[in-house]
Amino acid sequence: MLALASMVLVAIYLLAVQTAPGQALENAALRGADQVSADDEAQAWNSLGMITVWSLAIATATVGIIGVLRRKYLLAVVAVGTIVAGQVITQSLKRFILPRPELVPVVGDFTGNSFPSGHTTIAMTVFVAVLLVVPFRFRGLAMFVVMSWAVAIGAYTVTAKWHRFSDTLGADMVALIVGALAALVLFRAGLIERVDSRPRLRVIYVVAMALSGFVALALGTFIAAFTVGSDLRDSVIEWDAYLAANSLTFGCSVLAGLMYWGSWRRLQVR
Repeated sequence: MLALASMVLVAIYLLAVQTAPGQALENAALRGADQVSADDEAQAWNSLGMITVWSLAIATATVGIIGVLRRKYLLAVVAVGTIVAGQVITQSLKRFILPRPELVPVVGDFTGNSFPSGHTTIAMTVFVAVLLVVPFRFRGLAMFVVMSWAVAIGAYTVTAKWHRFSDTLGADMVALIVGALAALVLFRAGLIERVDSRPRLRVIYVVAMALSGFVALALGTFIAAFTVGSDLRDSVIEWDAYLAANSLTFGCSVLAGLMYWGSWRRLQVR
């Protein structure tokens, strides 16, 4: 998973940021987001506005406290480190390492580099950390609450025009990378054990999310293919590009979350 996530991170950056067609299509999606309803835009902004330095600190502290209360001190450190490392990697890539060349005409806030998405990284790494630190019997509940929220945050960043689809996919991959490294640390410490349990409600949630994720990916891919070769300045095509980006963002976040859950299926930290 570590190698796969790293390759996808590099590939999506090269295709979406370092090519003119990639930039043009994603900028069209941002313009298409101007057509969303006022209620949808307000919901996106309100949800994203709840992610602040203080809320991130509280979430991180909560993860650490859960680990300490379980007397699993290395797990607490690793889980907290997952959230922190995710932000260090994302902000370093976005602000200092990865350039965004001006390959297509663009003005305003769209000119700066936004890859990867900081908000999506926060949401997905919090999900990863919670999945690591909660007891196995509560993992299904944690997935229902935290994963559902994390997936929504990624989609909201596109609706609010804070980020492009590639930004959110890049953030998903950052979360998988730090999550894989966290699992590696715990494995080498000899703290991972198998659990002979298969909670039915958790399976139902996973199946439902998997189906919704695949449907979103199929829909997004179909719409995106329709926009290729079209006039990206046409308002209808811009709306189609937005719908494709939003669907792909949702689908990729779902699959990234399920991929990490799958790597821990019937496993827990002892």
